[in-house]
Amino acid sequence: MRIAVLGGTGATGRLLLQELVDRGHDVVALRRDAGSGPPQVRWVTGDARDAGALRQLVAGSDAVVSALGPRRGDATLHRDMTPLLVTAMREAGVRRFVGVSGAGIDVPGDRKSRRDRVISALVRRLGGEAVRDKALEREAWVASGLDWTLVRAPRLVDGPATGRLEHSADRSPRRTSLPRADLAAFLADLVAERGYLQQAPLVAGR
Repeated sequence: MRIAVLGGTGATGRLLLQELVDRGHDVVALRRDAGSGPPQVRWVTGDARDAGALRQLVAGSDAVVSALGPRRGDATLHRDMTPLLVTAMREAGVRRFVGVSGAGIDVPGDRKSRRDRVISALVRRLGGEAVRDKALEREAWVASGLDWTLVRAPRLVDGPATGRLEHSADRSPRRTSLPRADLAAFLADLVAERGYLQQAPLVAGR
């Protein structure tokens, strides 16, 4: 597959790029300025709010994957970017999108544990606009009609992949952390297998 990647220069994104390359995909990624990465990756220079750069990124792709997380001091990134990306994908005829959200985001139909309901309430209270930004991002994908998946990840930790994950569309995992390398592999799996279409699964280490 040809896969377009956003957030490929971040801590999780770098692992995602390598995972996709190792699986034999043709990868093109967006970056704001010059940087390093796997030599097999082709780069498009531009910002995630740049409609022209997004069109260039997704043209000819089979799917789009985003590892973009919150940017310090930028509380509207995802609500600003998503409508632009949806338009670019529609114009290019690309339907599949996989992105990263947060475990503190609530979704209709959730059956979270009491522990996670408390955590979600604290996240909403303390996270402010950054949490609202991710909630609005999901609303934009719901309205898009595209084949999206937003992975609600818990606290991310560094370290090697374990290959042990627990995930569900609506139930809380038992643990509250996940190695970034396992998240990268899960995102790559979802692109190829097209699981959790128009859903926001909860995931954690097992």
